[in-house]
Amino acid sequence: MTSHGTSPSPTAEGAPRPGGAGTLAGRTVSRIGYGAMQLERLRTDRGAAVALVRRAVELGVDHFDTAQFYGDGFVNEVLREALGAADDAVVVTKVGATPDSGGPLPLRLAQRPEELRADVEDNLRSLGTDRLAVVNLRRADAGPGLRAEGDQLVDLDDQLAVLTELRDEGKIGAIGLSAVTLDTLRRALPVGLACVQNSYSLVSRTDEDMLRLCTDEGIAWVPYFPLGGAFPGMPKVADESAVHSAARALGATPAQVGLAWLLHHAANVLLIPGTADPGHLEANIAVGRIALDGADIAALDAVPSRSADHVRLG
Repeated sequence: MTSHGTSPSPTAEGAPRPGGAGTLAGRTVSRIGYGAMQLERLRTDRGAAVALVRRAVELGVDHFDTAQFYGDGFVNEVLREALGAADDAVVVTKVGATPDSGGPLPLRLAQRPEELRADVEDNLRSLGTDRLAVVNLRRADAGPGLRAEGDQLVDLDDQLAVLTELRDEGKIGAIGLSAVTLDTLRRALPVGLACVQNSYSLVSRTDEDMLRLCTDEGIAWVPYFPLGGAFPGMPKVADESAVHSAARALGATPAQVGLAWLLHHAANVLLIPGTADPGHLEANIAVGRIALDGADIAALDAVPSRSADHVRLG
């Protein structure tokens, strides 16, 4: 028995929905999806990358998160090959950054309206589609990560205007936000939002007010860095004794406990854990079968939250 409820309907592949069913841009999706960024690690073995995505589908995943700047189009091309022309999966992409192979970091911000439009067109081409189901505007309002400066300090209204135009043109199905503050979210609500992607985990819950607002507005909450620890200075879920205690009692790993807590914490949470390893993929899918009882949740809720907003790159 899972603690997240039973799935009201299987995926198009006939598989049970990992973590149960959630809603994204008006579509029913499995609450445990797949973040495709790490597929870039399989650049030298494209067949393995394609096989991994197809295995995710077999396991019930029908929500994939990607971006043109993941591997400079490689990840999108893998998804295009693995998923084919089927309309069963919801593929979410993001704009607001672009590869920068010669820079201090592998990507740079691309926030100007003309850059956002160009990025949408690039995603359409590499994914081989004429319409992107959901496009997240990757801002630089909140950390951890890059911060905008100079001509990359662009007003939100100008960015939403071009994305709304693209939606009206039929090139975008729905709009989301990423790396934003509560004020940015409130300003964007009139546009109609499908989801918000922010750094959020058991050990970094400073966006709780944003999560509540998304719950009230029917907006999916899709945490990235769901286990913390991506950059130096960030807290890590696996460092917490309460997490290890729960993992031992449940016969799970600390990472699985951290992900299971997110599913329990709010009904609109959708997970997109990423991996390039088939075994790790199956472990992530198995999170949907982990039942946390009241004592487990109370112990995990008591873990202190620490902000990761101070962690900056660039």
